[in-house]
Amino acid sequence: MSLIEVVVFIVILGIAIVGTLVLYNRVTEASVDPMVRKQALALASSMLEEVELRAFTFCDPDEPAVYTATAGCGSAPAHVEVLGPESFSPPGTEDRYSSTAPFDNVNDYNNFRMGAGQANPDIKTADGTIITSLASYSVVVSVANAGGDFGFAADEVLLITVTATHAPTSIAVTLQGYRFRYAPNSP
Repeated sequence: MSLIEVVVFIVILGIAIVGTLVLYNRVTEASVDPMVRKQALALASSMLEEVELRAFTFCDPDEPAVYTATAGCGSAPAHVEVLGPESFSPPGTEDRYSSTAPFDNVNDYNNFRMGAGQANPDIKTADGTIITSLASYSVVVSVANAGGDFGFAADEVLLITVTATHAPTSIAVTLQGYRFRYAPNSP
């Protein structure tokens, strides 16, 4: 081997090593992405499941007429379930973390927000326990009438949309589910 061949070999080897390091750097940067997506998916999935497991009745489940109502709440029209937390008395303004007036119907979760950048800055379980490891995530829930999509009355089916976002990377996961009013007298 001559000196020229050795120098060419070293230059080619140097270029190959630099290319490998650049590729390795990009792979390392992207390796966090799947973990963030998985966490956002788990957060959105658990929130969607929480909402879907709530009652979808004609009346607020705290209303005495809930077991007999057929389209409203009889003598208490203010207790008819509408999108968003009710503000009548009793039970008063509903809150997801309240033990006396909790979110007890699917409709109560409309426009519910928690987490980074929201008025409620912490991700919490349904009982109010703060999950500190999710401090950089946020969750937004929307509930909309969707009965027309299935040939039902508009308010007989609800479309639930949950979006979980990781604030530092702006990675968002959106899940949707439907809730049919199949047992309107069973809170």
